[in-house]
Amino acid sequence: MSIKTQSRFWSRPITTALTVAVVITACCGVMGCQDGPMYAMKSVNPYYRWHEWQSDEAFGTTEHERRQQLAQLAENIGGYDGAVQTKWLSALNHVMDTDESTEMRRLAVMAAGNVDGQSALQILEKGMDDDSVKVRMQACRALGNHRTDENVLLLASALGSETSTDVKHAAMRALQDQPSPKAVEALRLALSDRDPSTQNLAIVSLRGATGKDYGDDPEIWIAALDGQPVEERPARFADRLRELF
Repeated sequence: MSIKTQSRFWSRPITTALTVAVVITACCGVMGCQDGPMYAMKSVNPYYRWHEWQSDEAFGTTEHERRQQLAQLAENIGGYDGAVQTKWLSALNHVMDTDESTEMRRLAVMAAGNVDGQSALQILEKGMDDDSVKVRMQACRALGNHRTDENVLLLASALGSETSTDVKHAAMRALQDQPSPKAVEALRLALSDRDPSTQNLAIVSLRGATGKDYGDDPEIWIAALDGQPVEERPARFADRLRELF
């Protein structure tokens, strides 16, 4: 074999290997070498994300990624079918039991608040007992998303037992959209609070829960709710504008 022929013979496999290496490097550069060409599709697939969570790799590898992905779940979980929601609620329940991050627990409660049913309610109950004020406030807001007797009872209980004014006020705002006798009864008790801001918020929430307006005096509201003859305040132009917008 001539030197020229030998050169061509040995150069072919070397050239081929170099070509393959260049292609692989280019593909990794485009895809980020994370998970192959299906990475983008997997990242939006709720089934994949749940199984990824099960392997302790869910919600990213950094705190920022975890918060971002759980916030996205909170936004989208209401559109998933029942089977997928059930799996995610199991994962969220695990977050409430084990995660030390206050923000992760708050987002877990937010996500559960966008799902109806007993499994979601169990997560919200844990949120109401959480050590963090932020988590408890989020649980109040989440409970206000659904008009059920269980939700009203949890919110009403918070008004009587909660030590944080911020959480108490969050519960009162949530009761505003609950046209229930239990909600009205809890807000009526709040009218006797010594804190003027609590009294004012109770009146605002009672307007929403009862559809009535007896002015801005807590004593007049108490009389009206106790069945005494009290005239409603005529609707003001500014109030009608607020209702429209």
